[in-house]
Amino acid sequence: MPHQPLRIVDANLNRAAEGLRVLEDVARFILNDAVLSQQLRTIRHNLADAGRSWGIILLEERDSERDVGRENATANPPSAVANSPSVIADRPAVIASRRRSNLNKQSYPDLISLVEANANRVEESLRVLEELARLSELSSKLDAAKFEQARFSLYSVEKEMVSRLTRQDKVKQLTGLYVILDKQAVAGRDELEVATEIIQGGARVIQLRDKQSYKGELLPIAQGLKELCTKSGVLFIVNDYLDLALAVDADGLHLGQKDLPVHVARKELPIDKIIGSSVTTVSRAIEMRDEGADYIAVGSMFPTKGKEGAVVVGLDMLKQVRQAISSPLVAIGGIDERNVGEVIAAGADCVAVINAVLGKSDTRKATRQLVSQIKGAKRKCQGYQTS
Repeated sequence: MPHQPLRIVDANLNRAAEGLRVLEDVARFILNDAVLSQQLRTIRHNLADAGRSWGIILLEERDSERDVGRENATANPPSAVANSPSVIADRPAVIASRRRSNLNKQSYPDLISLVEANANRVEESLRVLEELARLSELSSKLDAAKFEQARFSLYSVEKEMVSRLTRQDKVKQLTGLYVILDKQAVAGRDELEVATEIIQGGARVIQLRDKQSYKGELLPIAQGLKELCTKSGVLFIVNDYLDLALAVDADGLHLGQKDLPVHVARKELPIDKIIGSSVTTVSRAIEMRDEGADYIAVGSMFPTKGKEGAVVVGLDMLKQVRQAISSPLVAIGGIDERNVGEVIAAGADCVAVINAVLGKSDTRKATRQLVSQIKGAKRKCQGYQTS
C-alpha cells in the first residue's frame, strides 16, 4: 500500500480529533449542553475507532519532523468567517469563504471565532477522509459514507453552537428585574413614558404584551420601545407575536404554552434573537429547553391579577425546575416587594412583574425598590453559598 495516503489519513484523523475536542469542551463547559457535548463526543469516538482499525500502521508512517507543511500550519491558525445567519445557513458558502480567507491571525477575537475555526478544521478533515476512502487501496479500511454523515452532522452542531453563543450576551442580561408592559396595567398611559421610568429605575428587560390592540396599532409602539431599549442597553422582548418581533428587530420573543411552538419560532427568528417560554411543570421546562428556548419562565408563583386563569405552581415548582435545568429562570406571577426575596432564594435568576411596578403611583420608585431587593437577595444567597 502506498505510504503517502496513509500519512494523509493519519494527519486528518488527528486534526479532526483535536478540533472536535475543542468544540466538545465549549459545548460542555461554556454552553452547559449535554446533548451537544454527546453529539460531538460520538463523532470523536467514531473517528478514534476508524484510526484504531489500522493498528500501528498509521503511527509508523507518521513523519512530523519532515512534514513540509509544518511551518505554515503553525504560523497560520485556522481562520473563521463572519457568523451572519446567511453564512451559517449556507454551509458550502462557508467552506468556500473560509478557504479564500487569509486573515493570518495569531489569536481568536471571541468564542464564536474559535468555534467556527475548529469546526472548519474538522469539516475539511472529514471531507479529505471521505475522498481518500474512495481510493480502492483504502476503501476496505475506510467508510466514505460514515465520514460524509459525520460532516453533515457537524454542520448542524456548528450552527447550533454559534447560535447559542451569539445569544449568550443577551441571556446574561436576564439577572434582575423584568417588567411586562401589559396594556391593561398601563391603563391608558403613554408606553414610552412608562418604559422610560422603568429603565431609569434599573429594570434589565421590558416585554410588550398586548392581546387587545391590532398589530397595526402596536407597530409604532413596539418600534419606539425597541429604539428606547437599544439606547438604554435594555432587552426588548415581544410577547407572542413573531411577526411583530421580526418587524421591529426585537431582542427576543416570549411564548406562552398555547402560543406558537418554540421550535417553529426558532426556525423563523434570526440566530441572535432569544426565546422565552412559560411553563408550569418540570417536564415542560425540559421540553422547552430542548426545543431551543433560551430562558424559562416559571409561574405563577403566587395568586395574581395580571393574568386570568393563571395556575399557581408555587416556589416548590421553581426549586424543582432549578434542579432539573441550568437555563436562566424567570419567575413570574404575583411577585412584589413582600415576596421577591423568597423567589430569588428558590432559584430565580430574574423576576418578572406587572402590577408590582405598573400598579404603583411612582413607577420609577417602585422599580428601583424591587431592583434593590433583588440585588440584596442575590447577595444573601451568594453569601450562603460561599459560607
